[in-house]
Amino acid sequence: MTRSAIAERLPLTVALLATPDSSASTLFGLYDLLLGTRRDWQQLLHRRDVASPFIPLIVSRDGRPLRVYNDIPVQPHAGLDDVPPVDVVVVSNLAISPWEPPDDRYAAEAQWLCERYAAGATLASACSGAMLLAQTGLLAGCEGTSHWGYCDWLRREYPEVRWHPDKALVSTGVGQRLVMSGSGSSWHALGLFLIARFVGAREAMEMARLNLFDWDATSPLAYAAMMRTGQLADPVIARCQEWAAQHYEVEAPVSAMARISGLPERTFQRRFVLATGLTPLNYIHTLRLEEAKQLLESGELSVEAIAWEVGYQDAGFFGRLFRRKVGLTPAQYRRRFGVLSRQLAGIATLQDVAPALH
Repeated sequence: MTRSAIAERLPLTVALLATPDSSASTLFGLYDLLLGTRRDWQQLLHRRDVASPFIPLIVSRDGRPLRVYNDIPVQPHAGLDDVPPVDVVVVSNLAISPWEPPDDRYAAEAQWLCERYAAGATLASACSGAMLLAQTGLLAGCEGTSHWGYCDWLRREYPEVRWHPDKALVSTGVGQRLVMSGSGSSWHALGLFLIARFVGAREAMEMARLNLFDWDATSPLAYAAMMRTGQLADPVIARCQEWAAQHYEVEAPVSAMARISGLPERTFQRRFVLATGLTPLNYIHTLRLEEAKQLLESGELSVEAIAWEVGYQDAGFFGRLFRRKVGLTPAQYRRRFGVLSRQLAGIATLQDVAPALH
């Protein structure tokens, strides 16, 4: 299915399979991440109320309330027999000892997964949920990953699968419709993969920055989008903001906004702070630095060229300002987030090249 076809079908329904052995942190973490896609970014930065492109549903065998691992109560949205058609199914991790495998405990769920896959859904597993995904037989001849503590058991039970405990995420099978994330909290890598693939790399990167997701430690400031464009009921300042969004790179943009407002300078300054929470100069800096972050993530322009592109003739000043505001130098930011951005962009292209199902 092509990206344009997916766009026509949005929102996409994602079934999060809950069992008595599911971990609530992974189950609800994925639920919150998918439901917050696009919605939380737009609300936080632009004060806009938009819907998520996903409809996540918690699904259990019979749809009745259950208690998952650590005795956490869960109220599913539906059971296997009454869930609406789904586009993606995610098996949450299973808190089962690798020395006490599930055997046929989840045979009904495995059969349901096979039926959903035959109907065209993408199947995914988080961490040890690969045990249930492997039980479907769909991974035969494919690569797979899971928590490192379970891969020895998985190799013994499913030797026809090439298991890679060192990989955070694997996408495999016909049309890349079998997806697995590896150890522990790498469920967020699975969530970002699904967002990038079915919605777009930009939205996935937004959620990575919003939720401080990274595979390595870094300054939380590096994730923070500084472009706060929310507006209060001040049409004069709103007009200035609209102008700034298109012309922030010009020389003396603050003076230009003051002229556009038609207000005395001190009145303009006061009303701008009231409407945006920032002085006009700091507002311009945040717009410029946000654009610089996008250029560092997605392109190969030199730091000096990026400084010039966003309105700074002094690359040294730009570098110092960037480090003070973001917590990383421009070069450090590119190394960190350029890789993630390219990974997410690569994931986003998978849907366009995957063969259509007939």
